[in-house]
This record gives sequence, structure tokens and C-alpha cells, in this order.
Amino acid sequence: MILKTNCKYFPGDRPCIPNKTKGTLCDNCKEYSPVSYKILIIKLDAPGDVLRTTSLLPTLKKKYPDSFITWLTRYNSIEFFKNNPFIDQLLVFENPDTISRLLVEEFDLMIHPDASPVSSPLATLTKASEKKGFLLSSFGKIFPINSEATEWIEMGAFDQFKKKNKKTYQQIIHEIAGLDYSKSEIQLYLDSNELKFKKDFIKQHNLERYKIIVGLNTGASKRWQYKKWRAEGFEELITRLSVNKEIGILLYGGPEEEENNKSLITKFPFLINTGTNNTLREFFALVDITDIFITGDTMALHAATALRKKVICFFGPTSSAEIEDYGLIKKIIPNLDCLVCYKSTCDFVPSCMDMISTDMILNAISESINELKL
Repeated sequence: MILKTNCKYFPGDRPCIPNKTKGTLCDNCKEYSPVSYKILIIKLDAPGDVLRTTSLLPTLKKKYPDSFITWLTRYNSIEFFKNNPFIDQLLVFENPDTISRLLVEEFDLMIHPDASPVSSPLATLTKASEKKGFLLSSFGKIFPINSEATEWIEMGAFDQFKKKNKKTYQQIIHEIAGLDYSKSEIQLYLDSNELKFKKDFIKQHNLERYKIIVGLNTGASKRWQYKKWRAEGFEELITRLSVNKEIGILLYGGPEEEENNKSLITKFPFLINTGTNNTLREFFALVDITDIFITGDTMALHAATALRKKVICFFGPTSSAEIEDYGLIKKIIPNLDCLVCYKSTCDFVPSCMDMISTDMILNAISESINELKL
């Protein structure tokens, strides 16, 4: 048999790319690449966390250059991995054949950095010579496999530990995975079609007339409404930014922000609306237009960071310490003792987000403009 089923390019149910494009057979294929080390990463939730967990990939490939990396995630996160050169195989949690595959396939290393009751059983089922992160006990409770994972589960269990933490999420997951951390970046790659979509939008709205493009992301997840800045703050910020005619202001958001963004556009017709019903990949391409991106602690923060934008991010209920700034992010943090509460409701008046002033953000914008050296 001339088949080389241990090749990373062999799919089994169809011709491989070298055969399809060049007619190459296994016995004389110069692209034959035997898999010598198999890695499985299990990371399902939440989409923003899935995106920033991709910072593991360059470090893994550096340590295991001949590895074959499989990532198991939810359907709502698969778009993050499009064009990603580090991923060899993507498994989708919702696919009915995923569990049966995990029961059969074997890996050299399994990394599961989530103390999650949903994904921990998958990590426990996985056949791997070495496991890092979290499993589910026969008692039905999550437990850390290695000592490096203990710190993360303690932060999830005790508010005091979460508040005291000074490590970034990226450093924590690298330690859980047994990897050295050197600020490996979040991985997000736009393809030619997406870059054309971006270019067409710039042309359609004549954005080249502006020296600086500022993006305002007005939304946050349903779960964390207190990640959002107050509407009056955005209105004041737009009013004061609009004085500088060299600045173009783009408005961003999802379906949940449609009404709020329409209201802003009614009050400020000069705003450029990027829309609230874009696909995820279109949203990324539109974010790539900006020079400075203003947002709460959301998935958009991680996307803008991956695209190496200057980012201004405001924090309240979530941990600013866990956000790796990569020299790109300016963090707006109100002076309150109750921060990092991870509450979805708040009785304090004023709230942490109410304490963030327009001047705080304008000062950060001014600093970012100076750093851009346009």
C-alpha cells in the first residue's frame, strides 16, 4: 500500500491537497509530513476567551515544531480559526461524532485550561500521554491535574484570590500548559476577501479624508451589562471628538446595539455606521480599519488587540490585570475598591462605569495619537 496515513495532510475521506492540486501520490510526495507529536486543546467558552487562548499556539509550535495541533471548540467560535496556520484540525463540540472520535483518537499532550463542568468531562475522556489543566472526578467535581492549574481554579472559587491576582490570562494559561511565556500574541488572520471588504468600505465612505480613524464599540455581552460604558458618556465623547475634523468616528456593535447605535446616528449624523449585522469575519475586517479602538472588556477587545490596533478599554466588574496589554492597550480603571466583583447587577450609585469620565478617555486618545506618530 502506498498510502502514508500518518501524514498531516492525509484526510482519509477525500484526496489530500497535494494530490488534488498536483496529482501527487504518497510514494513520491515531497510534501509528506509525518505526524510525530499530537496536541489537543479543549477550549469551548466564551468566544472572547477562545480567541485570546490562541496566544498558546505560537509558543506550542516553537516548543513542538513538528506537532499536529487539534482544537476542540464550539460552533460559535470556529470563525476565529479561519486562515490560522497553527491549527491542523478543528473539532466542533456540537458535531455528533466528536465524542466518539475522542474515545478512539490518542494524543501526546492534552491542554484543557478551563475549570468548566461542560468541557472537563471531554478532557477526562481524552486519551493522552500527558494532560494539563482540569478534569472531572468520578464524584462529578472539577479538579486541577497539575499544580500550575490550582491557582486558576482558586481564583474562580474565591473572590479574594481573583481581586489579588496580577497575572494576565495569557500568562496563566501558558503556565497551566507548562509553557514559557514571552507575551505570545492572540492569533487572528484576515484573508484577501476580507481585506477587500475592508478596502471597499473605506472607499465607499471616503475614509481616506481622515488622518485618524477612531472606532467606538458600544456593546457588551448580555451577561456582563456593567462592562458597558454609559450612553451619555459616548454622546459627550463624540461631541468633543467631532471638533477635530481630522478624526473620523466609526460606530461598532452587534444586533443588541442596533437601537442604541441608531439613536447615536440620529443625534450625530456624521458618524459612520459599520452596521450591527455583520458576520464575525466582516466585523474583524471593519475593526482593522481603525487606528484607535475604544471598547469595554469584550471579544472585540481581543480582536482589536490581535489586529494590533491601539486600544482604549474601560474596566469595572472584570479584571484589568488579566488583560495582556502588548504595549497596545490603555486601561481606563475607576478608583473604586469594589472592582473585579464579576457581578451582573450593581446597587452602587454611582457605579464603576459611571465613574469613568469622558476626560479619562480623551486623555488616552490623545496619548495614543501621539504614539501613532501619523
